[in-house]
Amino acid sequence: MKQRFNVMVAALWWGSLTGLGFVVVPMLFANLGTPAVAGAMAARLFTAQTWLSTGCAMLLLLVLNKKDDAALTQQAQAAMKFIVAGLLLALLVEFGIAPRIVSARAEGGNLKLWHGLGTALYVVQWLCAGLALWRLAAVLQRDAAT
Repeated sequence: MKQRFNVMVAALWWGSLTGLGFVVVPMLFANLGTPAVAGAMAARLFTAQTWLSTGCAMLLLLVLNKKDDAALTQQAQAAMKFIVAGLLLALLVEFGIAPRIVSARAEGGNLKLWHGLGTALYVVQWLCAGLALWRLAAVLQRDAAT
């Protein structure tokens, strides 16, 4: 039961990153009047995504860090590393990169640099969430086979 819960939470995290980053935000820029309007809306959505990512990652870490699981499988241990990395990346983008994007837009700074860095870190977070999901699904599959 716990393994299924872990997979569901990891799937929510990865799926929300996928939907927002690769579907919703491109649709905003394609359909809203100006890039400034689309960018402002995207920023709000990315903030919401940060909190969803943080919640999913913290929940996974709490469930996986139970002391009664004396021998976490290698897959689960590897998943924890990806979860921590994804969590740190989400927070770095929200509190380190996003304010610099806003500042660069307002003050005429290097918007392209900060936007590119934020995008790259978002993609790495997406990969971390995907790899965590993959590892946790492997644990579920292994447990189902035994």
